Amino acid sequence: MKGALIGCGFFAQNQLHAWRDIAGAEITALCDRDPERLAATAAAFGIERTYEDAAAMLAAEQPDFVDIATTVQSHRPLVEMAAAAKCHVICQKPFAETMDDARAMVAAVEEAGRTLMVHENFRWQSAIRRAIDTVRGGAIGTPFFGRVTFRSGYDVYSGQPYLAEGERFIIEDLGIHILDISRALFGDVARISATTRRVNPAIRGEDVATMLLAHEGGVTSVVDCSYATRRTPETFPQSLLEIDGTEGTLRLDAGYRMVVQTGGDETVTDVSPPVLPWAERPWHNIQESVRIIQAHFVDCLREGRQPETSGADNLKTLALVQAAYRSAETDETVRLSDI
Repeated sequence: MKGALIGCGFFAQNQLHAWRDIAGAEITALCDRDPERLAATAAAFGIERTYEDAAAMLAAEQPDFVDIATTVQSHRPLVEMAAAAKCHVICQKPFAETMDDARAMVAAVEEAGRTLMVHENFRWQSAIRRAIDTVRGGAIGTPFFGRVTFRSGYDVYSGQPYLAEGERFIIEDLGIHILDISRALFGDVARISATTRRVNPAIRGEDVATMLLAHEGGVTSVVDCSYATRRTPETFPQSLLEIDGTEGTLRLDAGYRMVVQTGGDETVTDVSPPVLPWAERPWHNIQESVRIIQAHFVDCLREGRQPETSGADNLKTLALVQAAYRSAETDETVRLSDI
């Protein structure tokens, strides 16, 4: 399958590396409005066909799929453009700024008869996936409580300076991933309450968020995120888990150590992700998940099935983000049915 990538920024480099590892799919054209960045990326990956205009690229190349690796403000016009060109679409997160935009994009791709997947890759990290599969397999019985946490003091702003500029930050950029992990583990959510705080005075948005989720199936989960936590050793970019079930517990501790306790027994498993040839620590867990989710996208296109993180599914994660901000602003619990 022939693919085109739009957006050659910081994270798109990981996507391009991952595409080179996936059999049966190839990025044959690039688009970016910054000519210097476009040229540098094309040279780095040996891609000759480059464009500064997305519409021109789609008309000339007629790709099978489009990988949209741009910031959220451009997603709706680009997704609708790709749908009009009859392309399958994989779109970076956050998917949309509003639920109306998100629903419009899902509808546009559905009407075109194509597949839309959101690049919601955290649930595809191999350590997280091992925990999800263990819980889904019934190893600790039926879950009734969970905590999904990401706390760090890592400087994410130097590589992505725009993160410091938006009025919304940690829930929209990072919390969306952690909320999605909670959904993958415990199912959809009925209501949520949230608090936020800005600790770093050099940024505009919130850098700390704590959320309490009541899941439709009866599980209660706590999702907490921080980019203001100073501790040693630094755990960036690991997501940690604590899950209580009717038959035991599961923990995913720092250092990719998964501990399952049932019936008085304890099993400790090293679930460390591999460091791919093009990856580097400490980002390697995220970089590996990029390859895994893109391979999943290709498999779904081949088999004619919907991706696990389809556009329609991601509406539920995006609704959690919107509900969390509403809760933090109003100091009230928000029902997801109201979003």
